[in-house]
Amino acid sequence: MRRPIIGIIGNSYIVENRYPVHAVGRINLDAAAQVAGGMPYIIAADPALVSVAELMEVCDGFILTGGRANVHPETYGEPPTEAHGAFDMARDAIALPLVRACIEAGQPILGLCRGFQEMNVAMGGTLYPEIRDLPGRDNHRMPPEGTLEQQFALRHLVTFEEGGVFHRLMGAQQVMTNTLHGQGINTPGARIQIDGHAPDGTAEAIYIKGARGFALAVQWHPEWNASNDPVSRKLFEAFGDAARHWAAGDGPVAALKSA
Repeated sequence: MRRPIIGIIGNSYIVENRYPVHAVGRINLDAAAQVAGGMPYIIAADPALVSVAELMEVCDGFILTGGRANVHPETYGEPPTEAHGAFDMARDAIALPLVRACIEAGQPILGLCRGFQEMNVAMGGTLYPEIRDLPGRDNHRMPPEGTLEQQFALRHLVTFEEGGVFHRLMGAQQVMTNTLHGQGINTPGARIQIDGHAPDGTAEAIYIKGARGFALAVQWHPEWNASNDPVSRKLFEAFGDAARHWAAGDGPVAALKSA
């Protein structure tokens, strides 16, 4: 049986201030291939280049990666401000309808960091532009300096709802994570179930209530050291299993039935 094709959403960048590219971080590709057991397929997330329907025909599952650009606030009914940062509206135009289409079809989808935010917005939710500006919240952003190992180091616990999807998937109610994000959920979208929180109350793990297929997202970066980190491995292995079932024509397989 062939490996499932894992579509990985790319980000737009300008190299040396003049050369536009679509790129995916190598650690996302490694996690998709080495842990999920799939064949990574980089997606140029721009509706001028691809359509959601075409992507769903080609791919067996999708990973929505992190990225420096944020979801444009107009997609959830708010005006942009300086606090919202940079945007990639072409990615928004692919990722948001792709989330809804995958949930409708039961096709596996996994959101990471920005992908977590995209899943919430796609379901009608809203975002805070800066978590660290909220009273009582911590700074969840990546440290500006240090080696990659230092920047992606585990930073805080995430506590899952007792008996919930992530608790049962991980086999533990608390796990250590590498939080690296500026924005976060304000209002949860329809069917968005917040299943894990940081110590300061920030939402860190979600799933889609009643989804027929795998539809989970986390606010941290499990793609880093995914082969060796037990939390990351369980997440990517479960996603890979769902993608293999889809590739084999067995239809949707949820991560675990909702609590």
